[in-house]
Amino acid sequence: MQEVPRRLPFYAGLGVITAATLMLQVVETRIISVTSWYHLAFFVVSIAMFGLTAGAVWVYFGSGANRPAQLPYHLSVASLGFALATVFAVLVQLTIVTSLPASVMSLVVWAEFAIALSLPFFFSGIVVSLALTRSPYPVGIVYGVDLLGAALGCLGALALLNLVSGPSAMLWIAVLGAAGGLLFARAGLGGFPPGRPIAARLFRHRWVVLGCLVALAAANSATEGIRPTIVKDKIEQPETIAYEKWNSFSRITVSQSDKAPPMLWGPSIRFAPDQIEQRWMTIDGGAATAVYRFSGDLDEVAFLRYDVTNLAYALPGLQTGAVIGVGGGRDMLSARLFGLSEVVGVEINPILIDLLTRQYSGYTAIGRQPGMTFEIDEARSWFARTDRAFDIIQMSLIDTWAATGAGAFTLSENGLYTVEAWRIFLERLTPEGVFTVSRWHAPGEVNETGRMVSLAIATLQSLGAADPKRHVFMASSGQVATIVASRSPLSDQALDALRKAAATYAFSVLLDPQAPAASPLLESIVSAPDGDSLQRATRASYLDLSAPTDARPFFFNQLRLDRLLDQDLFAVASRPGVYQGNLSATLTLAMLILISAILVAATIIVPLRSTVSAAASTLTIAGTAYFTLIGIGFMMVEIALLQRISVFLGHPVYALSIVLFSLILSTGVGSLASERVLLDSSPRLIGWSALTGAYLLALSSWLPQVLLQLESASLPFRALLTVLVLAPAGFLMGFGFPTGMRLVSRIDQRPTPWFWGINGAAGVLAAGVAVLTSIEFSIDTTLRVGAICYLLLPGPALLLVRGVQAMRKDNAKTS
Repeated sequence: MQEVPRRLPFYAGLGVITAATLMLQVVETRIISVTSWYHLAFFVVSIAMFGLTAGAVWVYFGSGANRPAQLPYHLSVASLGFALATVFAVLVQLTIVTSLPASVMSLVVWAEFAIALSLPFFFSGIVVSLALTRSPYPVGIVYGVDLLGAALGCLGALALLNLVSGPSAMLWIAVLGAAGGLLFARAGLGGFPPGRPIAARLFRHRWVVLGCLVALAAANSATEGIRPTIVKDKIEQPETIAYEKWNSFSRITVSQSDKAPPMLWGPSIRFAPDQIEQRWMTIDGGAATAVYRFSGDLDEVAFLRYDVTNLAYALPGLQTGAVIGVGGGRDMLSARLFGLSEVVGVEINPILIDLLTRQYSGYTAIGRQPGMTFEIDEARSWFARTDRAFDIIQMSLIDTWAATGAGAFTLSENGLYTVEAWRIFLERLTPEGVFTVSRWHAPGEVNETGRMVSLAIATLQSLGAADPKRHVFMASSGQVATIVASRSPLSDQALDALRKAAATYAFSVLLDPQAPAASPLLESIVSAPDGDSLQRATRASYLDLSAPTDARPFFFNQLRLDRLLDQDLFAVASRPGVYQGNLSATLTLAMLILISAILVAATIIVPLRSTVSAAASTLTIAGTAYFTLIGIGFMMVEIALLQRISVFLGHPVYALSIVLFSLILSTGVGSLASERVLLDSSPRLIGWSALTGAYLLALSSWLPQVLLQLESASLPFRALLTVLVLAPAGFLMGFGFPTGMRLVSRIDQRPTPWFWGINGAAGVLAAGVAVLTSIEFSIDTTLRVGAICYLLLPGPALLLVRGVQAMRKDNAKTS
C-alpha cells in the first residue's frame, strides 16, 4: 500500500535534482560570461564534473548512508545542501574578482572560485550516487529518471533565462533543489542518525528553508537586489543603469542619457565634435554600443561621415545594404545617411531590437526610418537562407569587445570570422557589391588587421579570385581599420572614390590594389596567389595570422603556443594590440588546468588510492588505462562538439544546452542497452571500440560539410539535426563505463571506486586540454583525439576480459 506513494516522490525528487543540476551548469556559464569571460564555459563543465565526482567519493567513504531506512533522510539533507550551496555559489560568483595578474594570489582566487562553484555539484553528486547505489528500486528505472531529469534541465535552463535574470535563475534553481529535498522526505523516514545536529535541524526545518528560498527568488526577480557587482573587472554602479534585461545568451544594460561628444569607433582627425545626447547599450558588461538621441532628421547624425567604419559608403551607386549586428543602430543610421534606400539589420539578440523599436522608440526614431527593416536571426544562417543580393554588407567591430580583451575562446562572434562565413556574405553581394569589416588596429603592428586581411584573401582564393589583391582596399583611423572587399576586382571608379574619401577625412591607406601595402608583412599576405603562399606569409609573424575556418574559428586568439619559448614574452606583451590579452587568457587557462589537477588529486585520487592497494597489478593497470581512456575520450568529444555546434547554432549557450541534452540522453540509452547487449567477449569489445572510434573519426570528415549545407535552416531544425547527429555518438560511448565496471567487478569489486574516480578525474582534466588542443590545432583534431582514445580501448579491455576468464577457471576448479 505504501510502496507506490514512496516510490513516486523518490523518482520525482531525483528528477528534480538532476534537472536542477544541469540547469545550474548552463546558467553558471551565462553568469560567468557577464562577470568574467566567455571562454570560461569549459571551466564550468570541468568543475561540475569534479563536484559530482567528489560527491560520489564522499558517498563511498560515508557509513551512515548505508542504512536503507535512513536513505530518504540523507537524500533530503543533500538536496537541501545543494539548494543552500547554490545561493552561496551565486553570491561568490557575483562578488569575486578573477582577473588579477598571473600570480600566486591569482591562483588562490581562482581556487576559491572553483571550490565555491563546485559545492552545489558536490551535493548533487551525493544525491545521484545515493540514489543509484543505495535505493531499493530497480537501477534501470532510477538511472532512466536521472537521465530524463538531466536532459530536461538542459532545455529548462534556456526557458528560465528568458524569464528572469541570471542571478534570479540560480535562486529559482535553489528552490528546485529544496523542493527535491521535500519530495525525498516523503519517500519514507527511518529516523535521524545520531550525532548530526546541523543536518537534522536542516531536515526538520526543510519547509522553512523552501519558504525562505521562494521568498528570496521572488523578491530578487522583482527587484534584482542580488545582481552582478564585479563585471569585467570593474565595480558596476546600479545608479548608472536605466534598463537591464537578461535572456538565454546575453545581459543587456542601458545607461542613463548623457551629453558628450558622439561616440565614433575610428574618428577622423579632422572631426570637430559637438556635444550630443547619447546612451550606451552594453552586452555582458564588455561590449558597448552607442545609441544617439535621434528625432528622425539625418542631419542630426551627420558626424557619422567622419568614422572610418563608413569608408565603403563613399562608393557610388549604393542602393541596398545589410548590417550584421545592429547594436545601438549606428551602422543602420550610417547607411541611411549615405543615401541607401533599403537597409536590413540582422541581429541575433531580440532584446536590442526591442530596445530600438519599442522601449526607446521615443529616444531614437531609427525604427521609424523608411526602408529600414530588422531581422532577428543569426547572421550566417540568415544570409545563407536569403535569396536577396546587396550592394553593401557592413560588419563593424562585432566581437563583444570581451573576445579581444580575453584572448577569446568565445565562439558566438568567432563564427562570423571564418572563411566559410565570409564566403556566404560575399556570395550575397551584387556583382559590384562590397563587404566591409572594421576591426581594431594597432598602428605600427600587424595583428587583428593582418588576420582580417588574411581571412579576406583566403576567402577570395576559395571563390576563385586570380589576383585577390585587386579585390581589397583598407584604411585606418586611430585604433580602427576598415577593409572593403568585393567578389569582383575593384574598378578604377571605385578606387578613386575610396582614395578621395580617405584623403578628405585623413584616413591612412593601408591597402590599395595599385600601390604597395603599408607594411612588408601585409604586402606578402595580400599578394599571396594561393593557399600555400598565404600560409608561408602568415608564418612570418610572431602572431597567428592564419585565416580562421570553422574547424579552427578562434579569430581573436592570435597567440602561437609553438613560439612562446622563442620569444621575450615581456617585450612582446608590451606591444600594442591583442598579444597581452591573448597571453593573459592562456595563462588563465593554464592556471585553471592546474587548479583542476590539484583539486582532483586532493579529493579523488589520494582518498581512493587505498582501494587498489590490495588489487592485482594487472587489474590495476588495465582498469586504470581503460577508465582513463574513456574519461579523456568522452570529454574530448564533448568539448569538440560543443565548439563545432556553437558555430552552427550561433551561440555557445545554445550549443551547451542542445549538446548536453543530446549526449546525456543518448549516452544513458547506450548505458541501458549495455545491460542487454553485453560486451563480454573479445570480438564484441573490439567491434564496439572500432565502431565507436570509426563513427567519431567520420564525424570530423562529413559533419562540417553537412553543417555548412544546412546552415540556412531554422534554429529548431538545426537543433534537431544536432540531436540526430550526436545521438549515435552518445549511444556508442554509453557502453564504455558500464562495460568496464562490469568487467572489473567480476574480477575484484574492491578497486571499483578507484576506477570510478579515475574516470571522473580524467574527464575533469581533459576539459581544459581539449580547449587548448582546439585552439592550437583544430576542433577536428580534438574530436580525432577522442576517437583515438576509443580505438585504443581493446588493449586494456582485452586484459580485463582475460582476467574475467581466469577468474571463472579458478572458480570452476575450486567448485
